[in-house]
Amino acid sequence: MRYRFIRQESRIYPVTLLCRVMKVSSSAYYEWKKRPAKLITAQELHRYRRAKALFKASRDSLGSRELSKSLCEEGFSIGHYATRTLMRKLGLQVQQRIKYKVTTKRKHSDSVAINLLNQQFNPVGINEVWAGDITYLRTREGWMYLAVVMDLYSRRIVGWAFDKRMTQALVSRAMIKATHFRKPPKGLVFHSDRGSQYTSKHYRALLGTIH
Repeated sequence: MRYRFIRQESRIYPVTLLCRVMKVSSSAYYEWKKRPAKLITAQELHRYRRAKALFKASRDSLGSRELSKSLCEEGFSIGHYATRTLMRKLGLQVQQRIKYKVTTKRKHSDSVAINLLNQQFNPVGINEVWAGDITYLRTREGWMYLAVVMDLYSRRIVGWAFDKRMTQALVSRAMIKATHFRKPPKGLVFHSDRGSQYTSKHYRALLGTIH
């Protein structure tokens, strides 16, 4: 009797352990096991593989209409809605790509400072050279702009500002925050891409008040 109990326990235990690891109940496993296996034809399997390959080659950008057209060009008979179901089954999700958006652009009427760095972006100490730039982020509320000020020695962001509009006030707030945080000494060099926000009279006047 004891021998039969040990055999029964050893036969059930691996299933119970696997169910615990996979975080499913034993009853769900046995219910799944009762279901008949679904067989697919070699042609359907080939269609699955081609759909995955075409989608990967597009860098996850093909929608159901484009993928359907590509599969039809290879000889498969499949419509738009069937392709949509196929993509859902294979887990093929289109990745939205961020469109390029121009940030800074110089006004020709604004004066431009001399490029003191001349591509030499390796200062030997902190608060010797700062650099400013504007980047953009896509949010649920639309495009948002981030202006930053970086210390090129430590590569640390010392000032920043965030807004829905890409204005001179945006870069000014980032610089004001940087100066309050670091209190740079006389002789600090500031570098930017000479966009209109940085070459404006108001911003150049702000730089003049740093020291």
